[in-house]
Amino acid sequence: MNSKYVLLGGLYFVQGMPYGLQSGLLPIYLRSVGLSFSKISLAKILYLPWILKMLWAPLVDQYHTKQTWLALSMSGLVLACLACATMSPETNFLPVAAMLLLMNFFASVQDIAVDGVAIGLLWQDEIGYGNTIQVVAYKLGSMLAGGGLLTLMHLLGWGVLFLLLAIIYLLAILYVWSAPELQLTLGRPSQDGQPRTRTFNPWRILQELLHVPGTLWTTGFVLLYKLGEQGTTTMFPLFLLDHGFSTQQLGFWNGVVAMVFSITGSSLGGQLMSKQRQPLSLLKALLLLRFCSLNLQTFLVFIYDDGVSLFKGAAILSICVQHFIGGLITTLAFSIMMQCTQRADGSIQATHYSFLATLEVLGKLAFSSFVGSIVDWLGFASSFCCFLFLSFTSVLYVLNVPPGGS
Repeated sequence: MNSKYVLLGGLYFVQGMPYGLQSGLLPIYLRSVGLSFSKISLAKILYLPWILKMLWAPLVDQYHTKQTWLALSMSGLVLACLACATMSPETNFLPVAAMLLLMNFFASVQDIAVDGVAIGLLWQDEIGYGNTIQVVAYKLGSMLAGGGLLTLMHLLGWGVLFLLLAIIYLLAILYVWSAPELQLTLGRPSQDGQPRTRTFNPWRILQELLHVPGTLWTTGFVLLYKLGEQGTTTMFPLFLLDHGFSTQQLGFWNGVVAMVFSITGSSLGGQLMSKQRQPLSLLKALLLLRFCSLNLQTFLVFIYDDGVSLFKGAAILSICVQHFIGGLITTLAFSIMMQCTQRADGSIQATHYSFLATLEVLGKLAFSSFVGSIVDWLGFASSFCCFLFLSFTSVLYVLNVPPGGS
């Protein structure tokens, strides 16, 4: 296998672990100890560094090498994991939350550096495969931390879990220092061959980013495309937890098996992407397919009966189908983002991609932060109807793409 793919796979794998830990393990753990949906959703505020990462993206773009930033960020993750290993969330909730917030900060710095490496290493005909590796490796890391460790948490315990994560990050640091692909220069020249003046003027940076062709349409797309899906994938496992599923069952089916389907979908999405230059026609079909799948899951919420085994099987199947389609769509979305970024000047590409990725996270986080309050207020059935409507807005957005918009 191409060495650049191995490098990107390893980096995106360790990058996915904090997300899996906090999106897969933490909500189910907090619900199992009796917290309300509203409080669980408020835990999403821990993702704040992912929204603010545009503030430090120019630093990563304009100072030092990506190798240096990767080593520094993962060293911070090691320290945060070791700190979490010494505390219990039941008795030290706020200190643990502070360490998880710090983990997200270091992971966001790592994300900027890894994306910059990917944009610089991948040629145009490698984007499909590169984004497949990006999404699949990220999900494998997420699956390890959010699904596998949740399944084993009753055996390992909280402290051992974070010690294992710290060891993984230490191994990643050693790999980063030995990777020849990461012997990068301080910065790349601009497209006219002349070195650029460093700037941290937010208005000037934003103007440069929005001037890149296709950025405005891509911005709207990444804000919208995950809203409905985010609501269902966040709340459906909690719906099942309230209807007879155990945390171990959810850790296995939602955290491991469903993630395998998601990875399979992402891999297939990369294969499809590599065979066509314009992914929009495929994206339109997949968004419609996802909308139909969400209709079936919403119907299941209305008619679900705890005592009927058939409904349990249907619930598991619906989770797997949603993750498979979601994996397909995610790979195509990130390929569209990277294609847009590669039109930018080389000296701002990491910042441009971070800008799009920040908006992608913002679109999901802003909604998922209060999705639990919607369920507490409306109940599951009415809430899923809202998720369905939001999913349809992304279909309409892509169906009405302007000429040359993407």
